[in-house]
Amino acid sequence: MSSQPLIHALLADVKQRIIGQDRLLLRLFTALLADGHLLVEGAPGLAKTRAIQVLSSGIQGSFCRIQFTPDLLPADLTGTEIFHPQQGSFSFRHGPLFHNLILADEINRAPAKVQSALLEAMGERQISVGSTSHPLPELFLVMATQNPIEQEGTHPLPEAQLDRFLLLVRIDYPSLHEERAILELVRKESRQQRQGAEPIRDPLPQTALFAARQEILQVHMAKAVEEYLLQLIMATRQPQLYGNDLATILQYGASPRATLALDRCARANAWLLGRHFVTPDDIQDLLPDVLRHRIQLTYHAEANGLTPDQVISMLLERVPAP
Repeated sequence: MSSQPLIHALLADVKQRIIGQDRLLLRLFTALLADGHLLVEGAPGLAKTRAIQVLSSGIQGSFCRIQFTPDLLPADLTGTEIFHPQQGSFSFRHGPLFHNLILADEINRAPAKVQSALLEAMGERQISVGSTSHPLPELFLVMATQNPIEQEGTHPLPEAQLDRFLLLVRIDYPSLHEERAILELVRKESRQQRQGAEPIRDPLPQTALFAARQEILQVHMAKAVEEYLLQLIMATRQPQLYGNDLATILQYGASPRATLALDRCARANAWLLGRHFVTPDDIQDLLPDVLRHRIQLTYHAEANGLTPDQVISMLLERVPAP
């Protein structure tokens, strides 16, 4: 039996509780199904925290929010060894990273050593304390957030560490119609005196998520579509093949990790939309979120006010689709 109806029902329920951020929710489910992590950029108050809280209430598993601050230490994330003088021995006390869904709020406010501890856990799915390695849960998703408005006193993530995130999603304000619906929803919740994120329905078993991941691996990608995906990635490394102007814009292209991320996300996106095959539209839709944190522009491009999203649009225009 397919897990698709269960995932679709969960997505529909989450959308009823989160208004105006459908793109964020779709990307959150894509990362969950593709077994990756996502970085979300957006102004305060755009339901980033609420989105993952509501999602976690609909899945069997644990959730933890970590507020990143300048005085945070790596052990505050990973846990630490506790000495018991009566027994003369140590025991390991697990940190918040041992939950299933993690919200790393304002990740750029913590120092580099704390960011590295989180990113190592994301990449290796384990943490090491002393000489002992501790595996993390099989279901493990990190959603990190950044505030693009206030940058004073922050520690921007280096490009090599940004590459660990499957997706970088940028969100914006809701429309007038959506804002009105948000007002009505919050008033309704206040009248019902809800406390926190209540379960949407019977929580989705983790086995259903793992089964969905296996189904996604079977989503068909035609050779022409696969070639299109590869040519888009190669265009970031050899931009001169698509125009001399691109050669003066792109300094570093995307790594093979971007190829793997785009492949996994395109399959997950097609599966979420009810298809058993990937189309060029899936790749075009996901390309900005996969590439914007993996390409580096030249000083000339930045001086002229170009953004990674504009450069990605240029690539989509110049690399022919099948």
